Amino acid sequence: MRLPDHPVAQALIRAAGRPIAAPSANRSGAVSPTLPEHVAESLGTRVGLILDGGPCRVGVESTVLDLSGDRPALLRPGGVPVEALEQALGVRLVRPTDHVDAPRSPGMLASHYAPGLPVRLNVTRPEAGEAVLAFGAMAGTLNLSPGGDLEEAAANLFAMLRALDRREFSGIAVAPIPAHGLGLAINDRLKRAAAPRGTL
Repeated sequence: MRLPDHPVAQALIRAAGRPIAAPSANRSGAVSPTLPEHVAESLGTRVGLILDGGPCRVGVESTVLDLSGDRPALLRPGGVPVEALEQALGVRLVRPTDHVDAPRSPGMLASHYAPGLPVRLNVTRPEAGEAVLAFGAMAGTLNLSPGGDLEEAAANLFAMLRALDRREFSGIAVAPIPAHGLGLAINDRLKRAAAPRGTL
């Protein structure tokens, strides 16, 4: 279960007057949409209506927890940082283990969130022809956050991956991203975007 904090989504839920079951607004495995235009590009005429709530504020999908065991377990890191959840719950979350043969949450396939171009991670020296997705002080084709802000980087991640997924480049080289706060979710999405295509 999840309850979005966006006022447009909340208004839709109130208008429906009942729980809503809905998939993500993108094709499975592809780069997630963060703008209404991304949804239109991905789904086209497969949907009759796109409700425009503007750009996604957080950028990465929701954090998913499994509360069925003795301790809460993190299935997918997301927009709520693990550190904030652990502080609120007063316990350390069991860390994720990928079960790619039987995923227990959306976004757990080894290859997911993937652009058409190959993605290389933790790059400090790009190769000729690669687009560079930079972070912090590193120079690049696009920069997730020149100031090193992980919230800004998360909000920009999918839109920038889409923008760099162009035939003029041979691949996308991604700068190292810190592995704390929203960086955990960013690195999770990038790891899956970089996995060999067709990996289940």
